[in-house]
Amino acid sequence: MSSIISTSEISRKYVMGSEIIMALQSISINIDKGEYVSFMGPSGSGKSTLMNIIGCLDVSDITENEQEEIRYKEIGFVFQTFNLLPRASAMENVALPLVYAGYNAYDREEKALEALAGVGLEDRAYHKPNELSGGQRQRVAIARALVNDPSIILADEPTRNLDPKTSYDIMDLFQELHDRGNTIIMVTHEEDIAEYSHRIVRLRDGLIESDELNKNVRTTKVTA
Repeated sequence: MSSIISTSEISRKYVMGSEIIMALQSISINIDKGEYVSFMGPSGSGKSTLMNIIGCLDVSDITENEQEEIRYKEIGFVFQTFNLLPRASAMENVALPLVYAGYNAYDREEKALEALAGVGLEDRAYHKPNELSGGQRQRVAIARALVNDPSIILADEPTRNLDPKTSYDIMDLFQELHDRGNTIIMVTHEEDIAEYSHRIVRLRDGLIESDELNKNVRTTKVTA
């Protein structure tokens, strides 16, 4: 398979007063098209920094316009806090990336409704976030990530604010997306959530501690 992501000797440091913190130290990693990968590690291990670089949220060697083009056309983001606009409907939230991509209003609504149907929320399209459950809000966020048909889905702790049953429902949805051919990269600190992925990269102190295939991929829902 061909690599869809390749990094070579990436390092990132942050200066906090007189202290220099090495968030990443010479990280080289390749991810193939269609892979399902989890980044794991304790707080401060560098997993979120690595994801931010992959998602062009923390890079300096390309222009802002180039970063935006990559983000809007190639990458779909799913955040742990959902990041939905509170006064906009589910449909309007999902359609937001299409505004930046230059779609007209009719096409935006049509594509957004199609994306919501893909996550089982077509009957909640015109509800606002406060009218939805936590799991439904995360499904809206996933639909938004998918609406531009991205090459890669990046999910940062997608189940962190959800109860166990809803978490497993969301992971079942991610499994369906992977089965459809999506490349998925997920940050998580939860072992049972990482077990859904096919490859687990463990980081510690800005270094890759291990990078192994998951021989016991979880494919069925666990009853909470």
